[in-house]
Amino acid sequence: MTIEALVARYGLAALLLGAGVEGETVVVLGGIMVQRGSLPYVGAILAAAIGSFIADQLFFAAGRRFRDHPRVVRWRGKPAFARALTTFERHPTLFVFAFRFLYGLRTVSPVAIGTTRLPLARFAILNGSAALLWATIFVSIGYWFGHGLSELIGRWLPSWQVLAGGGIAFAVIAGLTWWWKRRT
Repeated sequence: MTIEALVARYGLAALLLGAGVEGETVVVLGGIMVQRGSLPYVGAILAAAIGSFIADQLFFAAGRRFRDHPRVVRWRGKPAFARALTTFERHPTLFVFAFRFLYGLRTVSPVAIGTTRLPLARFAILNGSAALLWATIFVSIGYWFGHGLSELIGRWLPSWQVLAGGGIAFAVIAGLTWWWKRRT
């Protein structure tokens, strides 16, 4: 069953779960479903925001609870984890708000932040605000470009190939942007 079929069949529940597990691809697809009239716009945004919020809260809690666990200690030595902590130390509020938009730091960041002394309440407020903004942006992208994306899906390739290609293209562009900014 394709991601599109899952969202079409299970609606907002699939969008909530998909936003927490997979991320942008499912949320953009939710926007396409809004454009087609299958999902309500505000409901899609709220489902995506809640799914993302819950996933990041769980990762934060895991980092907090297991900060001395051998696996988390090993992760601290990895470049992405170290980069997340370094950036967090320089700009804690901005980083908590922005990590979901940073390629390569999306999953590791809440675990890394959980190992710090940042209060849970502050993380939850920033995380909730960022999740709502993130969901609004990506549902809106799917909504605004839904007709064109639907044409691509319907005419050229099965939906999983279009979504995978879009995800790869997004990752490549984000990686090149990050590399270019870091270089200058």
